[in-house]
Amino acid sequence: MKIQISKACNEKRKFWVLICSFAFCLLPFAFFSGCAKREIKNIDSQGQNIICFGDSVTFGYGVNKDEDYPAELARLIQMPVINAGIDGDTTVEAIKRLHSDVLERDPLLVIIEFGGNDFLRRIPKEDTVNNIREMVDKIQAKGAMVAIVDISAGIFLKEYRLEFYNIARKSKTIFIPKIMGEIITNPRMKSDFIHPNADGYKMIAQRTYRAVMPYLNQNELIKKSEK
Repeated sequence: MKIQISKACNEKRKFWVLICSFAFCLLPFAFFSGCAKREIKNIDSQGQNIICFGDSVTFGYGVNKDEDYPAELARLIQMPVINAGIDGDTTVEAIKRLHSDVLERDPLLVIIEFGGNDFLRRIPKEDTVNNIREMVDKIQAKGAMVAIVDISAGIFLKEYRLEFYNIARKSKTIFIPKIMGEIITNPRMKSDFIHPNADGYKMIAQRTYRAVMPYLNQNELIKKSEK
């Protein structure tokens, strides 16, 4: 009888060890998919403006001015959102305008979206990664929260996905994964071969909203508690 009880206890112990190990292994993937909420730097940001800093996807190439994703995001969160996107921009060019287009505009949260044009112009991936890291460092030094957008979809730009995720993890920024997922492969969601149409930009805005809104709410609570 004692032997049977001992075996039962051992089996139960093995079961819970297996479950705990499985759950532990899933933790990185939970964050990678945007499900887990992490502590981020400058959650107590005193800035006033949400700034979308990016290339043609942020700019809203292929749609009317009020159909771009920053405009749709502004409607969702009911706060002003500045569109600092430039069609065709690379991270090399973006670094040069970071001060005037972002840092001087009292940022609360800056949403960084780059990489596609770097890839098309064959800018070394290491340079792109370093430029994104530099943007994050300078924006955080200004006191603002940062979100990094992952523009990969399937095998498209997948080599940037892990790099951007690692920057987000190490620098304590928000990570918004696979923003172009189910858009880049769906002609009904695009205005051309690459760029979203109005429906595609709405989907991007909704994904961005879900990723950043918990932190904006937390920031608002902190500000209220300080009054």
